[in-house]
Amino acid sequence: MKKQIIQRLHKNFEEFAQKQGKLTYWYARDLQELLEYTKWENFEKTIIRAMQSCKTSSEIEENHFLELRKMVQIGSSSGREIKDYMLTRYACYLIAQNGDPQKDSIAFAQSYFAIQTRKQELLEERIHLVERIQARAKLSETEKQLSDTLYEHGIDDKGFAIVRSSGDEALFGGHNTEAMKRKLKVPKNKPLADFLPTVTLKAKEFAAAITDFNVRKEDLQGLKPITTEHVKNNRDVRAVLQKSDIKPEELPSEEDIKKLQRQVQAQNKKFLKGENPF
Repeated sequence: MKKQIIQRLHKNFEEFAQKQGKLTYWYARDLQELLEYTKWENFEKTIIRAMQSCKTSSEIEENHFLELRKMVQIGSSSGREIKDYMLTRYACYLIAQNGDPQKDSIAFAQSYFAIQTRKQELLEERIHLVERIQARAKLSETEKQLSDTLYEHGIDDKGFAIVRSSGDEALFGGHNTEAMKRKLKVPKNKPLADFLPTVTLKAKEFAAAITDFNVRKEDLQGLKPITTEHVKNNRDVRAVLQKSDIKPEELPSEEDIKKLQRQVQAQNKKFLKGENPF
């Protein structure tokens, strides 16, 4: 395909894109024109095939194909209602995949929407990754505060490890820290928290924050009352998770967060240099 054709098609596809908040979408009637379908009836058959492909890929059809009605002007004084669709990038990609790739417009659309959809997936992955890194950092900060508080209330480093492991045993349904490390195959020299999903990191941080608050509020002293307090708070947090059918001990481990932090830092350097981080 000639460079001039690619540039023209890219300009057209970008100009027809609609924005609603963070959502980018295309109207089916516009896409019909972009893909050079002369008859709506033929194009709608392609849309229906794409909707079937959407179902097959286990996506929720209504999230990508939204049917609507529009009024169009006929003559100078009358109008009629026509069917249209709001289409996400993924919907447009599926429609292009169900078209004739011998046509330049469809061949271009197949690559255009595939790349755009992949960019969105990568962006979502990065956002989830950054959220997990932030949750891990917040847990470290809260546990450092809790450690300082417990030291002021008669608990040394060894005692803090006992308090934290007992809390983990309550949160993870009977599995203490070492048991969870074995269960998730976490290396012995690595912290358990570096391999936990975001929801578990936030659960641990919340329980630790409550313990820190109550130890200071009630002026708890010594290993036994403080351990009892931390166990209670972790059990309470576990109960909340279970209401949403979340059992922390059954969630799979995730990639070492230290490795992921290095990846994000490398991506950030590429951003600053104007390079493609992906």
